[in-house]
Amino acid sequence: MPITARSAALAGFAQTLKALDAILDKALEQATARRIAPEVLLAARIAPDMLPFTRQIQLTCDFAKNAVFRLSGAENPKMPDVETSFEELKARIGKTLGFVESADDAALDVGLGRDVTFPRGPSATVTMKGEKYLTLFAVPNFYFHAATAYAILRENGIQIGKSDFLAGVLDS
Repeated sequence: MPITARSAALAGFAQTLKALDAILDKALEQATARRIAPEVLLAARIAPDMLPFTRQIQLTCDFAKNAVFRLSGAENPKMPDVETSFEELKARIGKTLGFVESADDAALDVGLGRDVTFPRGPSATVTMKGEKYLTLFAVPNFYFHAATAYAILRENGIQIGKSDFLAGVLDS
């Protein structure tokens, strides 16, 4: 069976988005129990020059939804970066997950062979084949931001582990 866009990337997007949703629940529960204001975690970052937790979640969602819309030609759902709570981040994850799961597989696979043009900074664009865009740009960026969000929570004492990040992968 040939590899498809869904099996190569979207299945992982969906699994990781679901895992992040559950991780946010654990983080909020632990923060509440330890009397840590949620805003502290939302603004936390690993290093001063890195983006904060909230932005890491937003970008994780953006890389998943943008890959789907750019490959499939579906309408890009608007998601302004306005989240200020765990509940709002969970809603964004849910909206992204719904979009990823509803993607048209045939359109995605056709998109792998097309040129994909996307912004690189405020005034430049990059064009590459859809397969290269998905495998060498969208997927690595998705996991970079998802793993960074996870690491920010760990750095701030939230008790989550690798099994939380990989939730659903080894379950049978």
